[in-house]
Amino acid sequence: MTSLVRLRLDISYDGSDFAGWARQPEQRTVQGVIEDALAKIMRLDPPPVLTVAGRTDAGVHATGQVAHVVIPYPNYQQISGAIARRLAAVLPPDVRVTGVEIAPDGFDARFSALRRRYEYRVSDEPTGLPPLDRHDTVWHPRPLNVDRMNAAAALLVGEHDFAAYCRKREGATTIRRLLRYEWERRGARLAVATVEADAFCHSMVRALVGALLSVGDGRKPVEWPAEVLLAGVRDSAVKVAPAHGLALVEIVYPENGKLAARAQETRRVRTLAAPTPEPAPAERAAHPVVR
Repeated sequence: MTSLVRLRLDISYDGSDFAGWARQPEQRTVQGVIEDALAKIMRLDPPPVLTVAGRTDAGVHATGQVAHVVIPYPNYQQISGAIARRLAAVLPPDVRVTGVEIAPDGFDARFSALRRRYEYRVSDEPTGLPPLDRHDTVWHPRPLNVDRMNAAAALLVGEHDFAAYCRKREGATTIRRLLRYEWERRGARLAVATVEADAFCHSMVRALVGALLSVGDGRKPVEWPAEVLLAGVRDSAVKVAPAHGLALVEIVYPENGKLAARAQETRRVRTLAAPTPEPAPAERAAHPVVR
């Protein structure tokens, strides 16, 4: 039997002209382009299959995407020191594999990840979006109050059922742990959101951004996004923000010795802890609260 080797690939791409990450028939996708390029330089038929840390939708960009691929060791050995350089020669200019290395034991690009970090860029420049920014920044026609947006974002952080901000997929949970959601000004007219979670469900980041834009421009109160979250159902007032303002910027993994354990933990089905029931009146009297 031919021995196999698992490789980690670090990837960046401009998502403007891709129909998302995942390979689809008759569509140009990031996965399809990279798999075909790997097949070409390594003489593999059929192409190898990539496992990615986080699937991105059509139009979404990445500067810190990670994937792994398993290939026969002899094919790897032939060009082991030149894979990234050879890929650069055959990949289109809107996607790059910036690093290739043998993955450490237990590494799974998807399940070993601790957290994923996205950024979303919005300009509220009154005269419109600068032309050179049109591929990675969204123009918002109303002034945005970042302080209001941060107050609303703080109410969403934590582990919740984000069904109200996700497109439900059959058999998939919508429980996620939102670790960070912050907005900041980078220059007078650019607002950038940093959104970090252990994982995201489909369209979650863009829905969270859309909700906060309504708060930032004063159309909704600060408490409204949290009220939508607690309701647990999609609200037609939450507009999913356009894809091209979003970029996956970082995937964080544990130290090498903990990769396999993390992958096993991630595969468990998530559930929310049941709330502690209120004690009956007699119990409250028997056990008074000490303040």
